[in-house]
Amino acid sequence: MSDQDDQLLAKLAQRNWIILLVMVLISLLWQSLPVTMGVLAGGVLVIINYRWLGRSLVKVLSNPHQGAEKGFKFNYIFRLAFVAAAIYLLLFRGGVHPLALAAGLSVIIINLLITTLLRLY
Repeated sequence: MSDQDDQLLAKLAQRNWIILLVMVLISLLWQSLPVTMGVLAGGVLVIINYRWLGRSLVKVLSNPHQGAEKGFKFNYIFRLAFVAAAIYLLLFRGGVHPLALAAGLSVIIINLLITTLLRLY
């Protein structure tokens, strides 16, 4: 990876947390703990998932032997099961608001949209 790529990834990582902070502050306007916790939990979950995916991709691309592909596939399934279990627990045991959780899960998408628009204009 080039230095420019590393800078872009660092900016994306930093902006994820900034967007999450702004979204949590906006959710405070509802004065509802389930809404705020939903946004926060969704945002943290998606940021963890994004970083986990990034590390898995770097690992498999830096060591492209045959076993690395199988390890990546196993890691992908494990990560998907982890996220599904976390969402299930948050919705049915954690008492978070479903729409707030969905809003929190959109942090990465919002970041990628902002990054694309900034690079275009």
